[in-house]
Amino acid sequence: MIEIVRVSNDAEIEGIRLLQKKNLKNLISTEEAAKEGFVTAEYSFEFLKQMNTASPSVIAKEGDKVVGYAMVALKSIYGGHPLLDSLFDETDKLSFNNKPLNETNYILVGQLCVGKNYRGQGLVQKMYGFFKTELQKEFTYCITDVAKDNPRSIKAHLKTGFEIIHTIGYGGDSWDIVLWDWNK
Repeated sequence: MIEIVRVSNDAEIEGIRLLQKKNLKNLISTEEAAKEGFVTAEYSFEFLKQMNTASPSVIAKEGDKVVGYAMVALKSIYGGHPLLDSLFDETDKLSFNNKPLNETNYILVGQLCVGKNYRGQGLVQKMYGFFKTELQKEFTYCITDVAKDNPRSIKAHLKTGFEIIHTIGYGGDSWDIVLWDWNK
């Protein structure tokens, strides 16, 4: 049975790192990336620990095995990874509903991944539902970016309730910045 919880120990952080490594775009075939989706950023154990100390990520577990994750990224971890820093910088330049996002209380999803054998079971929506339940009292918006060449991820985010609010380019790729309005 799969349970959705927040990270509570180093073994779960290592489980996130291992799942991330299996799904990195630069380590899987172009065909697999196009069909199954991928993650772009690789985070060290130390950085993952810093992120999870600031606010524990949401994970899907089967027994002791991490089979999915939605990383919580607070502004306090700024400076820890260039891709996340770029997302914070870009988000702070945007407005939503005529209000600058840098004047709102938003949270970033630092990365989302579901293990290959667990896809198609609604885990993205379950993890994001738990993410919202846990964090909506503190934050108005949930924001992340999705590579334009990752249609499976865009589809999952839109199905959850995110909407595309902007498109940017960095790291040689185009990215949709997506926002989930927790006031709706």
